[in-house]
Amino acid sequence: MRQETKCIQAGYEPKNGESRMIPIIQSTTFKYDSSEDMGKLFDLEESGYFYTRLANPTNDYVAAKIAALEGGTAALLTSSGQAATFYSVFNIAGAGDHVIASSTIYGGSFNLFNVTMRRMGIDFTFVDPDCSDEELEAAFKPNTKAVFGETIANPALIVFDIERFAKAAHAHGVPLIIDNTFATPINCRPFEWGADIVTHSTTKYMDGHDATVGGCIVDSGKFDWMAHADKFPGLTTPDESYHGITYAEKFGQGGAYITKATAQLMRDLGSIPSPMNCYILNLGLESLALRVERHCANAQAVAEFLEAHPNIAWVNYPGLKGNKYYDRAKKYMPDGTCGVISFGVKGGRKAAEEFMGKLRVAMIATHVADAHTCILHPASSTHRQMTDEELTAAGVAPDLVRLSVGIENVDDIIEDIRQALE
Repeated sequence: MRQETKCIQAGYEPKNGESRMIPIIQSTTFKYDSSEDMGKLFDLEESGYFYTRLANPTNDYVAAKIAALEGGTAALLTSSGQAATFYSVFNIAGAGDHVIASSTIYGGSFNLFNVTMRRMGIDFTFVDPDCSDEELEAAFKPNTKAVFGETIANPALIVFDIERFAKAAHAHGVPLIIDNTFATPINCRPFEWGADIVTHSTTKYMDGHDATVGGCIVDSGKFDWMAHADKFPGLTTPDESYHGITYAEKFGQGGAYITKATAQLMRDLGSIPSPMNCYILNLGLESLALRVERHCANAQAVAEFLEAHPNIAWVNYPGLKGNKYYDRAKKYMPDGTCGVISFGVKGGRKAAEEFMGKLRVAMIATHVADAHTCILHPASSTHRQMTDEELTAAGVAPDLVRLSVGIENVDDIIEDIRQALE
């Protein structure tokens, strides 16, 4: 099936007489006829459900759809994008380990790595996504366990060179994890360029309607954990906290990573989304391909308008031919990038704040990538915990305005921006 069809049909196949829409299994627990039957589930000898903190049918239907869209072998939904980012790394790295991450990742992810996970004993090295091969090579250590980047950086809009970083990661026997939130699998499938694990904040384009917070981790099933057994003992040696199971042996390349994340991390940390939220997420997924196409078309028109306006100091959008990442975007995302634009208003931060206060269609909101056109000043909101030096390293100028172009009529969006600038 092509992507548009997967958005509708993947993940759930109703049988004769069953509901067309995925059922909402709003239950914490599941009944079995005997303790023996339930014991097989606890031993991971059979698949099934016994407690929604670990797994739920509704959630699994939606996870399967996202896995199909990304071309992966298994997926796990989480209660937020932040939880997905945390799980994706913590599933293979612990105290005493090291991870390489792009310096331009979303501010929340940067803080998660640089502050919270450092307190857990995990070391991080942040590299410029445009660093030289020599600089990238120098970042690796004997205890490096993963490389992390974003397809399109939020809000710097730097297009990540997935193929180059994948080759470097694999040369050192570690996986590449890619946050594909902005591009979505409609515009980019990182697994096709060498990535091993993909994460999403499903709160953004996948839901697309400001309705549900959520996240997802997808495994490509291509990374050979057993070939690097000494680096990943959590996957390649018995887990005494779960009946001595060796995940890589029992579930193979296609299932080990997500099974461990479920049986170990979700069991202990419990960042599960509610079945109702997953049902709402699925509604968003059904129209994802249509909406992403409209977001990109609208954003391209708005970016071109801003680029020509005398009151705009600069515009950053990978779809503009003069953009530094135009050619790289065409390589990885030939059908479009995303609906997010960053720009600066002449007059600096004060002028930007005045401009934002005059908008009527676009709303000031700490959100991005949904049906509504939203606008934000990251340096005073989402990235306010970062120093000026860290902001610069993350590609977030103090005057940067992030505009998430929605799916309204593009002429209304442009007219709103024009009157606010004037």
